[in-house]
Amino acid sequence: MPSFPEDDADLQLANRETVRLPVQRRPQPAAKPARRAPLALAATVTTVWAALVSLAPVLVVVALVSALDGSGASTGVVARLGLAAWLLAHGVPIEVGIGPVALAPLALTVLAAWRVYRAGVHTARAVGARRGRAKLPPVRAGLAVGLVYGVLGVLGAAIATHRGVHISLVRGALTLFVFGSVAGVLGALAEARTLARLIVATPRMLRDGVRTGIVAALLILGSGAALAGVAVAIHGGDASQILHDYRTGVTGQIGLTLVCALFAPNLAIWAASYLVGPGFALGTGTVVSAAEVRLGPLPALPALAGLPSHPLAGWATLLLGVPVAAALVAGWLLARRALRNATAEAFDSRDGWTRLLASAAVAGPVAGALLGLAGLASGGSLGAQHLAVIGPHAGMVALIATIVVAIGAALAASATKIFLGVRRSRS
Repeated sequence: MPSFPEDDADLQLANRETVRLPVQRRPQPAAKPARRAPLALAATVTTVWAALVSLAPVLVVVALVSALDGSGASTGVVARLGLAAWLLAHGVPIEVGIGPVALAPLALTVLAAWRVYRAGVHTARAVGARRGRAKLPPVRAGLAVGLVYGVLGVLGAAIATHRGVHISLVRGALTLFVFGSVAGVLGALAEARTLARLIVATPRMLRDGVRTGIVAALLILGSGAALAGVAVAIHGGDASQILHDYRTGVTGQIGLTLVCALFAPNLAIWAASYLVGPGFALGTGTVVSAAEVRLGPLPALPALAGLPSHPLAGWATLLLGVPVAAALVAGWLLARRALRNATAEAFDSRDGWTRLLASAAVAGPVAGALLGLAGLASGGSLGAQHLAVIGPHAGMVALIATIVVAIGAALAASATKIFLGVRRSRS
């Protein structure tokens, strides 16, 4: 076929490389820095919201309890009494006609601490402290939460003070400032990942000991809660009779039941101190322990229907072995965790034994300190007369728990280590 020059020229033109013309792109705008909320605004909003969330259930309970006498209280009285009870949960004593009232309902205390902790988290997040990229130190965010909480303490004390009820403004401010600062700083440090880095940097021996002590203390407290619940259930008829004797409607009975629920953690801690040994007091010159029970006049509360009337005897004395069992379980978990985190050679070496026994020794003071602080927080007074002393002897509880947990955890960890070593050698 003949070739045409025009076709060859077209073919050569088609085979040429395409030339890309430069394209002028519009400059992209620089990314705007994330806007951070002012610290004062963030701390105020989050802290006020935390206070309202913890105050709301108190107002409901006070409104229900006011129906016990058949005449509902006015909104102003309910608000004042609710604020007084809210401050009492933070450890602020209330002066009334019978004397100082300083027995904090720990269920409300835990709720308030959790909400202020979350306020610290949200405040640190609002000012840019998330994942350690803070423009401001997280401690400063937590202290801002505490400062706002202290201001709320002053306002609450001023409003709650009325005829027959007096609350110190200075005490309200200082107590809530310390309460809010501790919880807020912990939340801010957690949001900034400072607590996580601190835990990772802690030596494993100390970290395992602290974890084991916390486990032992929680097991003892859980056993106390179970004991208190079973005791009230066994004496359910007496508890029902106490409710019936008030001769109020369903609303008042619900309010009284909620009051008992607010003090349920207190009862659990008292029962745990009963298991540990020292027991607790329910008034001046009284004692409730495994070896002695001596009571006086008590408030008519259904939750107190489960109190023992005589010392432990017979099979019931086995209850005193509950703290020992908790220490043994914590020591067993300690040895199992040590085996998972180490090789077989390191686990069986002398250093492995040293770390294990040292962790068990640390667990004792940790558990004792936690139980002692819990006992201290659960006690107080209901006036200046017979009920001026309520709660366990925190020092004795801490001392006995330290000894029991340290020895029990060491024995269980050693036995578990030997058993695991023998089984591994046979296999």
